Amino acid sequence: MSYDEVKRLLQMINIDLSEQYARNLFKKCDRSCDGRLDHVEIEEFCRELMRRPELDAVFRHYSGNGCVLTTAELRDFLGDQGEDASLAHAQSLILTFELNDWAQKNWFMTQNGFTMYMLSLENDVFNPSHARIHQDMTRPMAHYFISSSHNTYLTKDQVTGASSTEPYIRALNQGCRCVELDCWDGDKGEPVIYHGHTLTSKVPFKEVIETINQYAFKASPYPIILSLENHCSVEQQAVMAKHLRTILGKKLLAKPLFDQPLKDLPSPEELRGRILVKGKKEIPHLSQLGNNSSCASFSSSSEEDTTGNTKKDPLKAVSCKLSPQMSDLVVYCRSVPFRGFELSTQNAPNELSSFSESDALRHIKDNGKLFVRHNSRQLSRIYPAGQRLQSSNYDPQEMWNGGCQMVALNFQTPGEQMDLNQGRFLPNGRCGYVLKPSFLCSLTSNFNPEITGGGPGHVPTQLTVRVISAQQLPKINTEKPNSIVDPQVSVEIHGVAIDNAKEKTHRIDNNGFNPRWDCTLAFQLQVPELALVRFVVEDHDHTVKNDFVGQYTIPFTSLRTGYRHVHLLKADGSSLSPATLFIHVKVCRMGMPIKTVAERIALVKAKGKA
Repeated sequence: MSYDEVKRLLQMINIDLSEQYARNLFKKCDRSCDGRLDHVEIEEFCRELMRRPELDAVFRHYSGNGCVLTTAELRDFLGDQGEDASLAHAQSLILTFELNDWAQKNWFMTQNGFTMYMLSLENDVFNPSHARIHQDMTRPMAHYFISSSHNTYLTKDQVTGASSTEPYIRALNQGCRCVELDCWDGDKGEPVIYHGHTLTSKVPFKEVIETINQYAFKASPYPIILSLENHCSVEQQAVMAKHLRTILGKKLLAKPLFDQPLKDLPSPEELRGRILVKGKKEIPHLSQLGNNSSCASFSSSSEEDTTGNTKKDPLKAVSCKLSPQMSDLVVYCRSVPFRGFELSTQNAPNELSSFSESDALRHIKDNGKLFVRHNSRQLSRIYPAGQRLQSSNYDPQEMWNGGCQMVALNFQTPGEQMDLNQGRFLPNGRCGYVLKPSFLCSLTSNFNPEITGGGPGHVPTQLTVRVISAQQLPKINTEKPNSIVDPQVSVEIHGVAIDNAKEKTHRIDNNGFNPRWDCTLAFQLQVPELALVRFVVEDHDHTVKNDFVGQYTIPFTSLRTGYRHVHLLKADGSSLSPATLFIHVKVCRMGMPIKTVAERIALVKAKGKA
């Protein structure tokens, strides 16, 4: 390859080297001095290009002779990383990543072995022990955040978008555990699912249930909740119940697990492999008030549950006839209108209410402590405002701060809100259930998400992130062959209001291949157990809004300290491999460096018991 051909190749892979550096590197590798690189020389050129000076600097810092790391030196590095610094672990890393036979035999790690280790998933910013189900799954369901989808059937917006079984497959494969079904009367006696009174297309109810049955437990073994918004006639409700029983079979929970009166909701472990129906349930002494007429707008998860309009009209809740077959299938998720916190304390644990985003926010801001207590025993489902015609999403973090479990989002709409949702449910094996902090699980909790200057969950913590470099960021404007990304990194904190923050690095011009910042960003956290940390890379633009390149969102409690790589994701949540950030993370509490988040939490709990 000639010099011009090499330059064109570099431009294709988003590398814009200065003319002087590129020519010097070309001459250095042109051993034959013929103005062209043969395949051996091209290999050397690429190897020089791929060098990671920042990794070399870390290696030299710990290496006594600058050539190898002894086992003791590697253990020092692991200790500073907050990892297992035992002899056995250090030796296992040498055996895994060191390819030099002599070094491996003598228990050394060379610079190449160290680089391979640092680039591996073993060194990921996400705690690997959280990649499996590691939380206690025997607590009542109300003690978990539950990954939840709104209008699951839609592929796009809620006015003209197509309805399909595909979004159910995608949501379930992502670990979603609560899906929504808007059910309406269809032709030939078969109910259909679509967004009523709009131009959205229709999909047969039966096909959706068959799809759910097939994909229900591929990504997670824990229970699925079918949130039914039921607008069907009594006759087609009976058809729905028949399909649910025949298609789902033993997976469908049709009766309580236990005979004794319900004190708390069952746990995800007790409901493993089961599918629950969320909807209205007929109350015997009120059902006599009904008649045999059909019902065209029987809602189980919309505004009727929120407003509690039955105060004005006590017959409203039973004015539409509910099929006994459907009523019988509602066991642990009985939809009821919310009539205030004083009355809600008298509700059975299996009664849940749905709240619009605005109503939920109002409760959090006006009665945050009471809402937290309510959500420690009963399930709450939050849904987007009806005005979001383009299926945009609200901020889920505010709802999680109040202990709300089923924070339903439009999974088909990528963006910051879905990034947060993916980050929230990243730990615990991505099973769709994440245990809430203990201060959100007590009926006597004094935690107030709006007032977090002290009290439960208040653990003043400093997070310091040094954004060192990035690797192989993709070109954004592919229509312009000469366009090279000008990367800039933002680190965001999403948590209680007092913790929300965003800091940025400076931009690097024309370098998406190996930009280097060495920029330190610091954050003060008050309630770290609720915080999410979001890394965002953008292509800086002086004239218009910056273009999104990639992001990664992680719970603070899953963040690993030390030198780490962040594997970036695309806007739709899929991998942007091989694009990464290289960072250094430090966590301190009251001026004391804490090497692991688990250690920090343990210290806090120990102090609380003292």
